[in-house]
Amino acid sequence: MEIRIGFEISYAAEQATPMIIMLRVHPSRERDVIGEERIVTAPSVPIHYYNDSFGNVCGRLTAPAGGITFKLDALVRDSGEPDEVAPDAQQLPIDELPDDVLQYLMASRYCETDRLTDIAWSLFKDTKPGWERAQAINTFVHNHVTFGYEHARPTKSAFDVYQEKKGVCRDFAHLAVTLCRCMNIPARYVTGYLGDIGVPPEPTPMDFSGWHQVYLSGKWYTFDARHNEPRIGRILMATGHDAADVALSTTFGRMQLTKFVVVTDEVVAA
Repeated sequence: MEIRIGFEISYAAEQATPMIIMLRVHPSRERDVIGEERIVTAPSVPIHYYNDSFGNVCGRLTAPAGGITFKLDALVRDSGEPDEVAPDAQQLPIDELPDDVLQYLMASRYCETDRLTDIAWSLFKDTKPGWERAQAINTFVHNHVTFGYEHARPTKSAFDVYQEKKGVCRDFAHLAVTLCRCMNIPARYVTGYLGDIGVPPEPTPMDFSGWHQVYLSGKWYTFDARHNEPRIGRILMATGHDAADVALSTTFGRMQLTKFVVVTDEVVAA
């Protein structure tokens, strides 16, 4: 199947402002892009691309005084298969984890393992380590947290989400990631495109989505605490410890978001 992805995102700025953007498809999906994935800016400014320490594609630029608009229209080839389910996937002992995976057991900006460890063990100590435990965490978060855009707050941490029981997709992911880490399951935050493909369309405007991955049996598996069901058509953009590592834009000066439109649609043959 083919999926059309894209966006139009505008910022206002009173003066020239350096920026870092993370709006490209992840390198692991670059081979699936049909044609060219080219971000166009208005006014036109040069963008220098580089890979950060997690392997994500970042772009650095200086937005001119007055502001800037970013546009993208691209096609991505996808298998059309839902997220993989692997009930036999095993939780590895810590001393068998690869060196680069150990960092995903640690606390991070939005994932305070120290504040949730006792809670996690009280909830999941009797679950079977591995897929069963990871799924139990996913289901718990799905049932514990109520979704709503009005609940979004940029400073909200996993512990806040646990206490307040409400949030947006990134909050579901932060709580699930933290509970996994508390149970010694490496987990990382993920952002990308997730359209209403194979499910009833949601009435809310399309947005980028946040979910998480856990490391079991030597590979990363996708989990999504907000939806808690395998989905079709995820297109990975970036991974990190938490949302702080995968911000769509970072500005080094005051800018105001004035337009935000995201497109993720299956291309249906005429």
